[in-house]
Amino acid sequence: MTPPAPPRLHHIAVQTADLANSVDWYREYFGCRPTWSTDVFSPLTRERLPGIVVMAEVEAAGMRFHLFEYAGTDGRRQPPDRARFQHVCLATESSAELRERRAHWLAVRDSGRFVFAHDEEPTEIVVDDDGVESFYFLDVNGLEFEFTHVPEGPA
Repeated sequence: MTPPAPPRLHHIAVQTADLANSVDWYREYFGCRPTWSTDVFSPLTRERLPGIVVMAEVEAAGMRFHLFEYAGTDGRRQPPDRARFQHVCLATESSAELRERRAHWLAVRDSGRFVFAHDEEPTEIVVDDDGVESFYFLDVNGLEFEFTHVPEGPA
């Protein structure tokens, strides 16, 4: 079975207890600029990230971070045994490639050649209000990835 062409990195998602502080740090350290923020989330996002309040994207030289804050956070650092990155997002060139990536994950899992830390199906492909499509899946270690397709905007 031949895998699809190698993907491009779209963003790295980072959970934070203080969104404003994080945006300022990424601006200062990496030279990022805020590109968008939202407090409106799909049912899938609310299911995967219960308590999410707000998310912002910051970008520098094509490197994107999605910073997001949860309700009830108190600014304390996470324990060392908790994930620091929430997920890594990879971009596809088309909706068709996105569907191919999901089907390929299922085919690789169904081959029986791998042992997965978590027996969890990839999510269905969802489409947000801007037409961005994505799905989430776990690698064999339980690390979360997202594939996304961001349609081109109006000319």
